[in-house]
Amino acid sequence: MLRTWNYAWWRPTVGVILVAVLALVVAPIVVLPVLAIGIWLEGGPFWDGFERALSMQEITPVGLLYLNLALGAMILVTWLVVRLLHGLRPRWLTSVVPRMRWRFLAACVGLSVIALVAQVVVAMLVPGDDTVPAIEPNPVTATTVLLGLVVILTTPLQAAGEEYVFRGYLLQAIGAIFTNRWVTILITSLLFALAHGGQNFPLFFDRFMFGFIAAWLVIRTGGLEAGIALHVLNNMLAFGIAILVGDVGESLNVGEISWWNIPVTLTQAGVYAVLVVWVARRMGVQRETDPPRFARAAEPRVSSDLGS
Repeated sequence: MLRTWNYAWWRPTVGVILVAVLALVVAPIVVLPVLAIGIWLEGGPFWDGFERALSMQEITPVGLLYLNLALGAMILVTWLVVRLLHGLRPRWLTSVVPRMRWRFLAACVGLSVIALVAQVVVAMLVPGDDTVPAIEPNPVTATTVLLGLVVILTTPLQAAGEEYVFRGYLLQAIGAIFTNRWVTILITSLLFALAHGGQNFPLFFDRFMFGFIAAWLVIRTGGLEAGIALHVLNNMLAFGIAILVGDVGESLNVGEISWWNIPVTLTQAGVYAVLVVWVARRMGVQRETDPPRFARAAEPRVSSDLGS
């Protein structure tokens, strides 16, 4: 899309830098008042609470709210860059229609559940750590209830924010630079995995494969719906389990998983990719849009004879 109607060699390069700066520096600063108000409402030493929340070692409801809103703000970051730098309406980041295809998104949510079930089944079959202690549910407290509400209400924003950055803007910008879809998929997948910090190889592979499948499905389906659906379900499941029987801080800061997780990762990725491609064909999901013709078109137009 970024090589069609007003392409210039410098635009995608500048755009990648802008998105990085705005997402990593500006967005967290803009959302800071939310964190400050939350810490004030919690009571206690303000600066201690502020430092504890920013360190992410101990996850509180207000700390998780701040994190999810800062990541969700990346949606606005990509919209701003694609509008001001490339002269395109932000909706072109979502799909080739161009808009969110809600019916297809709902179908992908259902397919995500199937893929997650397949993942759990395989996880139960592969060898595990026999020293894992018995699981006991966490007590229901005001903190766990608030954490649950934050997860339900803001995790979709957090997951969508990451998708708009990596599979929305970066996939298009890096694709405009290299013009090879496989190089683009590999680079964006690598960046997505590295953005999660320190990790052993199985965990890196898990995140890399998620980015790879999500990016490939963007090209195969012409939109972000499949990646957003699986990302939301993945994160809500991880946070939900952590709140019920684990620790949210450990869930966010995990840096190592078993090598036996690799077949589990491949199961989820493979099952989901096959199901999404099959359903997209059955639904007649549009994969492409016409580029502008000569200099008369201000923006790409949608072919009227293709299904939505």
